[in-house]
Amino acid sequence: MATKTPEMARNGHELAPLNTRNGPEGGKPGVTIVLQGPRGSIISRGSAPVDQDPDRAAWSGKMQFFLSIIGYSVGLGNIWRFPYLCQKNGGGAFLIPFIIMLILEGIPLFLIELGIGQKMRLGSLGVWNTIHPWLGGIGIASCLVTFFVALYYNVIITWCFYYLFNSFQYPLPWENCPVENGTVVEECDRSSATAYFWYRTTLDSAVSIDEPGAPKWWIVLCLLLSWIIVFFIMMKGIQSSGKVVYFTSMFPYLVLTIFFIRGITLKGASAGLAHMYTPKVVKLLDPKVWLEAATQVFYSFGLAFGSLIAFGSYNPPKNNCVRDVILVSICNAITAIYASVVIFAILGFKAVSNVDKCILDNKQFLINNGHFANMKPSEISEVSYTEALKAINSSQIRECSLAAELDGAAQGTGLAFIVFTQAIVELPGAPFWAVIFFMMLLSLGIGSQIGILEGMLCTIFDIELLKRIRKQYITAFVCVVCFFIGLIFTTGAGEYWLNMFDSFAATIGLVVVALLEMISVIYIYGHEKFTKDIYEMTGVKPGIYWQVTWRFLAPIIMAVILVASIVAMVEKHPTYDAWSPKKGNVVSTEYPGWVLAIAVTMIAAGVLPIPIVFLLRRYQCLKMDINIHEGSIRRIDTTVSTKEMITDVDLDDDEDVSPLGQYHDDDSDDDGPQVNSRLGKSFRMEVIDDY
Repeated sequence: MATKTPEMARNGHELAPLNTRNGPEGGKPGVTIVLQGPRGSIISRGSAPVDQDPDRAAWSGKMQFFLSIIGYSVGLGNIWRFPYLCQKNGGGAFLIPFIIMLILEGIPLFLIELGIGQKMRLGSLGVWNTIHPWLGGIGIASCLVTFFVALYYNVIITWCFYYLFNSFQYPLPWENCPVENGTVVEECDRSSATAYFWYRTTLDSAVSIDEPGAPKWWIVLCLLLSWIIVFFIMMKGIQSSGKVVYFTSMFPYLVLTIFFIRGITLKGASAGLAHMYTPKVVKLLDPKVWLEAATQVFYSFGLAFGSLIAFGSYNPPKNNCVRDVILVSICNAITAIYASVVIFAILGFKAVSNVDKCILDNKQFLINNGHFANMKPSEISEVSYTEALKAINSSQIRECSLAAELDGAAQGTGLAFIVFTQAIVELPGAPFWAVIFFMMLLSLGIGSQIGILEGMLCTIFDIELLKRIRKQYITAFVCVVCFFIGLIFTTGAGEYWLNMFDSFAATIGLVVVALLEMISVIYIYGHEKFTKDIYEMTGVKPGIYWQVTWRFLAPIIMAVILVASIVAMVEKHPTYDAWSPKKGNVVSTEYPGWVLAIAVTMIAAGVLPIPIVFLLRRYQCLKMDINIHEGSIRRIDTTVSTKEMITDVDLDDDEDVSPLGQYHDDDSDDDGPQVNSRLGKSFRMEVIDDY
């Protein structure tokens, strides 16, 4: 048979000798199975291990992988959500539940995704099909949820581009309210210059989601630019995106350090840091604080998107993924804390500046009303000012409270585009700070978007029908589809739609996927087998910590998050903040029924593929295009292109069968999982006898 191999390989096939317990040495005849592999070739585990698949992309170096993971995991949430949660949930005390949830939930699931991807060298769809065909819906669900997130995540990058382009002006366009016919625009006067620039100039916000209006051409152009840039980064997979991460991963740390050095020297920085990190231990008695800590850990790592599985699949088989998980987890947590210090140092400066301006306005009002005749505001002592305030009762006297200013810190887009931009205006050389701030947000956003799309595209590339299409064409098609669907975010209701996607499309579906991922690996694939895989790959055998968190604690935490998320959605009617030009502020508004119907549809799209695929394959509603000659076949090995797997060895009387029919043979040296022999018998292969 050795003489036939070169010819067969030239025809796009190769013969994989069957591995049997009683091989040629045992005197028993063997068989050889011809398999059609990816792009016309097969790489079987019997002859060429799956980890040697020449069609599989690979990182050019350890640093490229590490920076890609950091760029994906450390995203906008570290900048504008974590500081808000600290402030809201007990200041420094919030770090306690955050770190505990990081250890009990984030790190264990992180290793499962990275480790199973590295072991099987497959994307999300391939991994779950390989563990068991009935679980294939997990990969489809993950891909769909990732698609929804990719749609709106790039819109945030779009807004950053618009602000970046407007930062090359002096003064900054959001520094002062516009003046028409010699008077300040009333809508801006009722709100603030930064809020007016965000809601009116940038978004041209509609009064409700029911009246979106036409797409705004300036946002459409920025959205087009965003998708063009993302396409060129992603068009060659990690060969192209892996080079960009050197900038997108490291530049944010440079900017944060610059802001840190500048921030701690500003007046009020200490007040901001004290307000944020002064621990309020009593908050730890509130279950919602622990739930928000668990949720923050889950989303900050980017779990269940399929991206970590894809990143792990590009690693060499002996990469120490345990060390990678620990290093990235520590880096992620430190970055969140570091960013919080920077943000609240700047916000403390802004709060003190606002209080000083408030006091100055009040003093000027008192002078104008004859309380301090022939005096300048700077000449009025604090004691005299306080006594005068007690003696006067006027609606034009504002309350100047530092605590109120600090408590008013926002999260998400409000923090980045309204609150922080106001702080930047107060800094000398404001355009410079604006430019580097929005470049930092762009780097964080693009780094995360690369990871999000990598998870989705890796799943698409693993689909057999698409293997012969060049990756550039598939990537271009995905980007074009996302751009046209994303036009809904360029209307006056764009921010309302984005918040809706973020609240519904990226919640229930991701948590369900994450929970089933853990159950599939630990209880179906088997925690003992996965532990053995980790040991073989890294030389480190996961101990009691990993076993307890994988089998008990992490699944329980994920189940609690899932139940709490569903209860929160059902408990009260979902609302969004709509801009009111008359009030110069946002107004809490209930989502109309038709929007909620779309939201429910997105949730269903992210969950239903799991039971649908299970039922179709369980009851064989779809005939698998696989059939196998029933002979003395002991082992059949497969590749990325093989959607279903066949049992590793013949089922002996003393071998265990998992709940889904997967065979476990702990003594086997097989490189991958095995599945139900009943499914295996439906494989269609050519069997060539060697005797």
